[in-house]
Amino acid sequence: MLAMIKGSDIYVLSGLLAHDGDWSYRSLAERLRVPHSVVQRALERARGADLYSADRREVHLPHFEEFALHALRFVAPGRLGALTPGVPAAWAAEPMASVIGSSGDEPPPVWPYARARVRGQAIEPLHPAAPEAAEDGPELGEVLALLDSLRVGDVRVRQVAGDLLSKTLRDRSAAASR
Repeated sequence: MLAMIKGSDIYVLSGLLAHDGDWSYRSLAERLRVPHSVVQRALERARGADLYSADRREVHLPHFEEFALHALRFVAPGRLGALTPGVPAAWAAEPMASVIGSSGDEPPPVWPYARARVRGQAIEPLHPAAPEAAEDGPELGEVLALLDSLRVGDVRVRQVAGDLLSKTLRDRSAAASR
């Protein structure tokens, strides 16, 4: 019986997408600030869903793109919540912030994080470790911003995020084939 994909699985796959070069379960777990077992179980579920190739040790990009664009917001839905200090997320973080202008009327979406200086509307990250891990790895933060925009954004935000994610994955695929 196959297990259902979880938000934490997408978080682990995002960590792989944001990383170039060799990796181990342990190094990925350290970078994502999660236990080794979380990485191991996430990649096993992702393999079962054909989002990850264990043989090539990489994300299956076309399937991940299709999943992110069409299923992510149903599998790991997000909602904007109460005002809280946090790390800018979704369209308030790069690369979305450069494309989607803020009106200034609405508080930005943020991942709740006690040490943050930005006040905005809370959005639950794909994994609780995301705010701290993204601080140390901007590439991870960018992938997660795109995915959060797909999870909670309106139609226009989701369209922009989908286009940026598709471009990111195409660029990654082209770099890997060189």
